Amino acid sequence: MRAAAQQGDAPAPLWHHNATNTTATHEEAIMAMKRMAIEIGMGTDIRGADYTKAAVRALRDALWHNSLSVANALGIPTDSMVCEVLIGVPKPDLVDKAAVLAVLPHGTGTVSVVEGGLEIANDAGTGSTVIANAGVIVRLDVA
Repeated sequence: MRAAAQQGDAPAPLWHHNATNTTATHEEAIMAMKRMAIEIGMGTDIRGADYTKAAVRALRDALWHNSLSVANALGIPTDSMVCEVLIGVPKPDLVDKAAVLAVLPHGTGTVSVVEGGLEIANDAGTGSTVIANAGVIVRLDVA
């Protein structure tokens, strides 16, 4: 996998300099690519309240229930896929984005973590279950 790991919130550069030596915006680069699929998943950490573990499980749930053959059908390498991973958890700062991004089997990607999901305290108030949601937007340059 050739995922572009990122620690901050800045998106991985998906754009290139054009003939006038100006740089397209991230949004323009995304618009040039065609959305091929949206994959949706849910993951949990039942007793450990580990937000990264729940996020990784949510992404795996989204990815492992699908087999995208569109790249091969179009004669495009699977590593040319660009995946925008969106994770929802109650405490976004507790997710290791690089660990989530490492799950992608093909292509490059970015990870954004937003407030969402659930955290459910146990009866004793000594621990909790974390539920994460994942959405993956898969794009290909088919122009």
